[in-house]
Amino acid sequence: MSFKFQYNKISQLQMEKQLQIREKALPTLKNKESALRMEVKRARDHARDLETRLDEESRKLDEFMKLWAEFDPSLLSIRDVEILTQKIAGVQVPVLDKIDFELQEYDLFQAPTWFLDGMELVKALATIKIERDFFLRKMNILEQVRKKTTQKVNLYEKVQIPAYEEAILKIKRFLEDEENLSKAAQKILKSRVEEEAMA
Repeated sequence: MSFKFQYNKISQLQMEKQLQIREKALPTLKNKESALRMEVKRARDHARDLETRLDEESRKLDEFMKLWAEFDPSLLSIRDVEILTQKIAGVQVPVLDKIDFELQEYDLFQAPTWFLDGMELVKALATIKIERDFFLRKMNILEQVRKKTTQKVNLYEKVQIPAYEEAILKIKRFLEDEENLSKAAQKILKSRVEEEAMA
């Protein structure tokens, strides 16, 4: 990274201030990145577990496939999905609070006896699927923020901090050289004045 700076004390102080800001922010950013990485992994694992559970529950349904032809899917619907937000490492993510199912009225005497169990099975499947979708959404949000945080860590660590350190070093060397030249010029001038005074 190259940026413009002047070879003077004010510019040096500004560079040092910017360097301090980045050096202080770097550990916090690294901690945030590792926390986000851990949360992404946790969300991915949970989504995977839910996917496995969903497959297992779906297999249970397959056993009763002939019976499902009698089932009326309009009897059960999702009325509302309540969503909360949670802050993880400074990032707002959606969290599933509860799912309200709406059960249509039907004649218990004319419907097959397994309808109630069937509805519970459908509720369980819908709940698992919605929960899995929430964890996937959470994982995607956290992954995007983690990528941006990683980019910022790399920018600070590998680009900006070394660039500021190099610029400060250049300014210091320039000012030291300028001071040495000034002292050398004063010595030369002093020795000339002494020589003229003796002559």
